[in-house]
Amino acid sequence: MVKVLGISGSPRKGSTEYVVEEALNAISEISGIETEMMTLRGKKITPCNQCDYCRREETWCHIKDDMYDLVTKFIEADAYIIASPVYVYTTTPQLQAFFSRMRALFHVFPGKLRNKFGAAIAVGGTRNGGQEMTINTIINLLMARGINVVSNEVGGYAGGKVWSKDKKAEGAAEDIIGMETVKTLAKKLAEVSIIYQAGKENLESKNINF
Repeated sequence: MVKVLGISGSPRKGSTEYVVEEALNAISEISGIETEMMTLRGKKITPCNQCDYCRREETWCHIKDDMYDLVTKFIEADAYIIASPVYVYTTTPQLQAFFSRMRALFHVFPGKLRNKFGAAIAVGGTRNGGQEMTINTIINLLMARGINVVSNEVGGYAGGKVWSKDKKAEGAAEDIIGMETVKTLAKKLAEVSIIYQAGKENLESKNINF
């Protein structure tokens, strides 16, 4: 079973949460796929200040907030649909903080995110409102944590791009073309993840390890 975790990086309940839910709905009936939704809305996530506590003590971050529970759920998943509204031509500060606090994974617990897959979605209030810039940021965040990036199908290119017209879920739903890029992206992520899982199990059955 492959677990796909959808993450809304928005501090509000609106178009981005709706888009992630629709992405997960698009793959929820695929055999071998389990989906779960996670939102950063209302969560307290202090950005990493590079104090190096995790490296010195060889343990998790000492900051007491909601991050430990969030990152534990993150590690348990096999693939990710990461979505953010466009904030100043990039992702939300909440999503940036979330990825910054994974520093312990990189320095102290390497390998926990190895061979996992991620895909990026951006939601903008205008048609050309910085969606591609935001997608590029999400892709960079994924790569910085060693997560393999899954591109979209032809026409969607790097990720899913939605125009909400600042009308929250209603506006996102009206963007038929944008929502199609979201659904095709989710299906490709599911396909890649299932094929990888099957290949891994086949190699393990033959005692082939890397």
